[in-house]
Amino acid sequence: MPHTRRHLLKSLTLGTAAAVLHEPLAASVLPAKPKMSPFIFSLNMSTIRGHNLGFTRELETASKAGFRSVEIWIDSLQAYLQQGGTLAEARKRVSDLGLTIESAIGFARWMVDDAPTREKAVAQLRREMEMLAAIGCKRTAAPPSGATGLPLIPLNVVAERYAAILNLGEQLGVTPQLELWGGSKNMNKVSDVLYAASASERKSARILLDVFHLYKGGSNISSLHCVGKNALEIFHVNDYPAGIGPAKISEPDRIYPGDGIAPIKEILTILKNPEKPLVLSFEVFNKSYYTQDPVLVAKTALAKMKAVAYSV
Repeated sequence: MPHTRRHLLKSLTLGTAAAVLHEPLAASVLPAKPKMSPFIFSLNMSTIRGHNLGFTRELETASKAGFRSVEIWIDSLQAYLQQGGTLAEARKRVSDLGLTIESAIGFARWMVDDAPTREKAVAQLRREMEMLAAIGCKRTAAPPSGATGLPLIPLNVVAERYAAILNLGEQLGVTPQLELWGGSKNMNKVSDVLYAASASERKSARILLDVFHLYKGGSNISSLHCVGKNALEIFHVNDYPAGIGPAKISEPDRIYPGDGIAPIKEILTILKNPEKPLVLSFEVFNKSYYTQDPVLVAKTALAKMKAVAYSV
């Protein structure tokens, strides 16, 4: 009996030890959870807009260059439809090319003080949002188009008008992103868009920022620390050369990331979200790029964006 008891205790001890030793070994062979990339790279079609390719060829160019996300321009889509294309065909082409339309660029004058103009703009936005929803696009830019001069529109009024188009967007499934324009009198600072978005009191409120416009409008990048992680889903990436101050710099001065002096790495370090990827969309209006092969321009944009983003 003692021998049997000792044998049993020995067996239990060895078995327990083996189980303890085996447990971390089993855990160690489990597949590691894939690491999420902090950024999604997108091509804003402004970059190849001067090539006059048309809606379909713009998409094809982005795909050939290696992009899987794009921002389209609404007037390009409208021209495609006017020439006989359909929304169903556009959606299928986007899918066939393996692309996601992250957002759209339009210029409805929803913010202006003139009530009839604003009413027409909201109706315009409705039509645009319906088109965008039909092709699978869930966001659109909402810049201060038509309200770039004086007198200033009080931010509380902007917030009310923004809330109205957010309500429309919630109905149609397309979010208008309140866009900062550095050269505008209204909405030219990070603090402006943050206040108006917050004061809209809508959960769906989002803002749209841009390296060039931060510089043009004089926003210090320290203000980006106040941008909530839910407020920003798309960020326009570009660079600007030395020797041109904010007052004189203009849209065609935008260049590839890393070719200028913009503090892009510092900006992306502040804005990257550990919980979900931030869409980085390359947006320039550089006339010298328009004279080059569009696929080469798009490939260069993607390579230079990745070089900067992966160093963050």
